[in-house]
Amino acid sequence: MGLKVLNTDLWKKKFTPIEIKSLSDSDAIKLGTQITICIAQADKAYHIDDSPDLTDAEYDILQFNLSAFEKHVPGFFNRIGYSPSVGASGSSGFEKVKHSVPMLSLNNGLTDEEIYNFESSIRRFLGVKSDQEIWFTSEPKIDGLSLSVIYRNGKLTKALTRGDGTFGENVTANARKISDIPLKVNTDIEVLEVRGEVFMGRRDFIRLNEKQSQLGAKLFANPRNAAAGSLRQFDFKKTEDRKLGFFAYAWGELSRPLARDQYGSIQKLAKLGFKTNSLSRVCKSVDALLEHYREIMLSRSNLDYDIDGVVYKVNELSYQNRLGFRSTTPRWAIAHKFPAEIAITKLLDIEIQVGRTGTLSPVARLKPVNIGGVVVSNATLHNKDYISGKDRNGVKIRGGVDIRIQDWVEVYRAGDVIPKVKSVILEKRVAGSSSYVFPTFCPACGSATSQELGDSTVRCTGGLNCPSQAIEKIKHFVSRKAFNIDGFGKKIVESFFVNGWIKDPSDIFRLEKTYGPGCRVEISDLEGWGAQSVSNLFNAINGRRIISLSRFIYSLGIRHVGEQAANLLAKHYISWKNFYANVVAAREKNSKELLDLSAVDGIGKITVSSLVDYFFSHESSWVTSSLIEEIEVNDCVSRVVNDSPFLNLTIVFTGSLNRTSRAEAKLNAEALGAKVSNSISKRTDLLVIGDNPGSKVKKAREYGVKVMSEAEWLTALSGLV
Repeated sequence: MGLKVLNTDLWKKKFTPIEIKSLSDSDAIKLGTQITICIAQADKAYHIDDSPDLTDAEYDILQFNLSAFEKHVPGFFNRIGYSPSVGASGSSGFEKVKHSVPMLSLNNGLTDEEIYNFESSIRRFLGVKSDQEIWFTSEPKIDGLSLSVIYRNGKLTKALTRGDGTFGENVTANARKISDIPLKVNTDIEVLEVRGEVFMGRRDFIRLNEKQSQLGAKLFANPRNAAAGSLRQFDFKKTEDRKLGFFAYAWGELSRPLARDQYGSIQKLAKLGFKTNSLSRVCKSVDALLEHYREIMLSRSNLDYDIDGVVYKVNELSYQNRLGFRSTTPRWAIAHKFPAEIAITKLLDIEIQVGRTGTLSPVARLKPVNIGGVVVSNATLHNKDYISGKDRNGVKIRGGVDIRIQDWVEVYRAGDVIPKVKSVILEKRVAGSSSYVFPTFCPACGSATSQELGDSTVRCTGGLNCPSQAIEKIKHFVSRKAFNIDGFGKKIVESFFVNGWIKDPSDIFRLEKTYGPGCRVEISDLEGWGAQSVSNLFNAINGRRIISLSRFIYSLGIRHVGEQAANLLAKHYISWKNFYANVVAAREKNSKELLDLSAVDGIGKITVSSLVDYFFSHESSWVTSSLIEEIEVNDCVSRVVNDSPFLNLTIVFTGSLNRTSRAEAKLNAEALGAKVSNSISKRTDLLVIGDNPGSKVKKAREYGVKVMSEAEWLTALSGLV
């Protein structure tokens, strides 16, 4: 590895020990120096300018890399002349004051393993055995601005920002305007230094930005920046108007202790009139800490203030004193950060995709960005209303801010969920930009679009005449849960459609007659196709000429008719002939066929309407005019065991099943008369779990749902199926 690595964005890549050790000595020093420069610039942007250039996740990567270089490059800090510090030096606008006790930052942990390691390191340092309890406090990590308020003989005399940890900014006049900070406290403690976090509630943040917008002033990116900017106002009356809050969570200089432990000390601060966080808890094990972490993470969206993790501290103050400090962090505390799922990037374009049912789906084309280790270049924009800043009910989202091309946006990605746009960074919006105009004509075929009353979805009216709809319907038709034609993938569908060989799915079964061996135009004439590959394709097609009724109904791609609805319809009507005749007849209002279709358990009004409209329209003509002649649809044979112990029960499967597949488990459950659902509710009767079952187990226990292992499920099936 050479200096080419210097072209890498240092806040996007974590360097491994092997990579660092493979660098030459001079390259390692040069690269390490660049990392420290990046950290210094990021600290200034975050702590002084209140306009961060990097996300928390990117900054954490820089700190990780700094720590890795310090560990694996001999004498690293001394050789580059670097002294670890906290934050950044105060701006020249405020008096710099030295902290009597340094205001340190915390080490970060991102995984459960790191928290277990944190506890293990404490036990080793203190010589405490594993069978002896060490109690911890656990509290939300407020995403705000650290502040120290100093009282002498009960009177507030000074308030300092963290600054670089050694020197802070004197913002006493402004701190006096924060209602959560008492001007006097009833205590005989001569010197009392209370430390905490200044923050702005989300509702106050929205109101502030609305006011800024009305004044034509700069909008704040997030509540943390708004709080920092508000605390640093030279006119303290503006600070008062900004509605800042303050949570007390620690202390600095004290003339005597508040209490014997961390939790008791915080309770003492609450009694003195300080606002403390009601979500704080004392825990006796790492397992309890992690449980509390997950509880807070789940409640995160319901809070009116931003948090970015949970802080754990050793509760016993005598242990804290023995553990002491590293250069910039205490050994007795750690911040367990929430997963890095958010990044800011530029929206380059909005592209409209047309689905198989004609839905016009807007997609954000983004400047590629790394979110949680995945490079993201696209994000869903849902629909027309979402872009304009409304939900499907017309209620404002994102404060009513619309999304425009060339906007800078916050994008989030949770697990395997499709990336979504969370918010717009208004202060980065291009001057003179225009609101996005949603198409009134289909971009694929030029047909007019339609939007039903009360529906946020815009659709193309072109049907199979729309190439995008036709291609997507064919892809659906050959997919695994439909006809499952092996080897007939996306590229083949698109290629054959462009060549005019397939216009609707029924053409698939006539390919051999029209483009097979001996025909004027053959598939084998295409580049990449040989006699054997063509033969394999035809064999795959011919092997799928017989299909079950439920798969056949699903394969047609009828709007609102998914796999579950297709199964219910197949079981009700038994044969294709019966199904088709009854659905066609159901278009007559008040007919017995319509009443019968509407009475199918699990089939709602919207699905009924969609079925009737589909078979009444020209869109389905290819099904009866040509497809049925090429295939055989098997009747649905009920396998339900009438005396089944699972009859009419609702079952959910979760986790990784080892001895059976999810599809087979579902099939067996339905054969025993059960209904299979994907989510836990109060109506669920049984949860069958495999490995790594996730949160559904906890939900099942909350609802009193019976839980069964995979082995128990298979034992129960013995002799039934």
